[in-house]
Amino acid sequence: MGNATGTKLEPGAVDAGDAQRALRRINDYLSRTAGSDDDIQVRLETGADDEALVLPRPVAEMFASMLAALANGQGVQVMPVDAELTTQQAADMLNVSRPYLIGLLESGEIPFKLVGRHRRIRFADLHQYIREDDSARKGAADDLMELDQELGLL
Repeated sequence: MGNATGTKLEPGAVDAGDAQRALRRINDYLSRTAGSDDDIQVRLETGADDEALVLPRPVAEMFASMLAALANGQGVQVMPVDAELTTQQAADMLNVSRPYLIGLLESGEIPFKLVGRHRRIRFADLHQYIREDDSARKGAADDLMELDQELGLL
């Protein structure tokens, strides 16, 4: 079971072939029932004919996304949107040092709150920062590409 800070599967924790087979089956079903908002009944391979796990369609679609990552040998993490992260967890997610992250927090780049003496970052705020940072990086790369074209370097 998960907890308030999420559940993680490290790369390789699930056999990529098993994930690929499951992904193929769920994608086939989702494409056959495209446009439907009906819940999905998953038949379990336990031998009981009438045993089914009922999943809301958006959950099945999320499983498909997770299986795609696992099939590619990537890890996945499920995180509640309202989860609060420690500075170390947030730094790990950004792949930066904790002191660098604290600089981002103190400069106002990422909102945080204090719990006693400890900083806590909402996952949603961290995710928003990642989206904005990715967009800024893409814009800078586009500007460089345009400059290269203007200078005839491409």
